[in-house]
Amino acid sequence: MKNYKDSDYALNKFSEGIVYRFADRIVEITLEDYLSENPGKTAEDFLELKALSDEIYHQQVIDENRTSRLNVSINGLEDTEALATASLDVELIHKKDTEKAIEAARQLLDSGGLTEVQRRRFLLHFFQGLSYRQIASREGVHFTSVHESIEAATAKLQKFFEKI
Repeated sequence: MKNYKDSDYALNKFSEGIVYRFADRIVEITLEDYLSENPGKTAEDFLELKALSDEIYHQQVIDENRTSRLNVSINGLEDTEALATASLDVELIHKKDTEKAIEAARQLLDSGGLTEVQRRRFLLHFFQGLSYRQIASREGVHFTSVHESIEAATAKLQKFFEKI
């Protein structure tokens, strides 16, 4: 199994853009690149693609972990632990909950139910993967201010989620 820090998922998750790893190079598509190549698109469209790419890379990590036992010889098989594989119904429930949460987030973001500061920090944290400290550094504020904003937005999202 690959080291998490070296995975495509970690590389994509902790970068500001969408990252593609090729055999000989790594390419990162930034928000500016995306908007210049797609004049009719918005930053929110980019954030949706970023979230989708994170989800795809994450699923690849899960799939790799499930099949990592295939690389063990038959003689060493009894020394390995069985890998936990979620049942199909659990996976479908998780997927449904994820889709429901994304829909709730979209509705909340579009409804004006968040202040501009909460909205911006929520997007930076959950869709671009920035930490509270990274956002605080970017905005020149203390990280507890960022934490409080995101927690308030998350509480509002939870209420939206329950309504759907």
